Amino acid sequence: MGKKKKKRLVLKWLLWIVGGFIGVSLFFSLLYYFVNPPFTILMLQRTIEQTFSKDRTVRLKKDWVDIKDISPQMISAVVAAEDCNFTRHNGFDWEQIKLAKRKAEKTGKKPRGASTISQQMCKNVFLWTGRSYVRKALEAYYTLLIENIWTKERIMEVYLNVIEFGDGIYGVEAASEYYFHKNAKNLTKREAAMLAAALPSPLRRNPAHRTNYYNSRVNAIMGRMAVVGRVRLK
Repeated sequence: MGKKKKKRLVLKWLLWIVGGFIGVSLFFSLLYYFVNPPFTILMLQRTIEQTFSKDRTVRLKKDWVDIKDISPQMISAVVAAEDCNFTRHNGFDWEQIKLAKRKAEKTGKKPRGASTISQQMCKNVFLWTGRSYVRKALEAYYTLLIENIWTKERIMEVYLNVIEFGDGIYGVEAASEYYFHKNAKNLTKREAAMLAAALPSPLRRNPAHRTNYYNSRVNAIMGRMAVVGRVRLK
């Protein structure tokens, strides 16, 4: 086979792969606007990790609830904790990205702390955990896709139902039942802040075992919740 034919064949396969990926990503993005994701890549990843770990129990607690059955305090808490500009940005908070970049330049560490709720939702539903450039690029792609297909209300609904709140605990309903023995609809302001304080590192922070740092974070979130107020998603 000549060089030209090889190049054409490689190009053809690349186009098929890229086209296939775009088609599949569009299909699931549209599907999950109407259908609740039955599981996520993160759930699969954590289950595999638990299975092969000597120190962790295989656990998968999740219980989907509509956004109308989630306390408005919880929505306010995650916005205050993770993404104060959620209702105003298009998936990326450029102001926070610039601040994270400046902080990274001062400390010499990689930029972090600027991920929006939209980005975190896309990472949890469609991708794996990690900090590679490939994953970040895919996260950006899915964020653009979701922000242009879904409403903010749907993004928040899926986010609060798939986000990790502990090892094997996914979604605000499962977390509410596990930590407070109540439904997500009945969470108080402080309880909502306690759950939000576990983000974005729920495997290192536990609402059931709060340190001084954890409590100070809860109080800080409650203070920001007063500023954020009730979040209007429509």
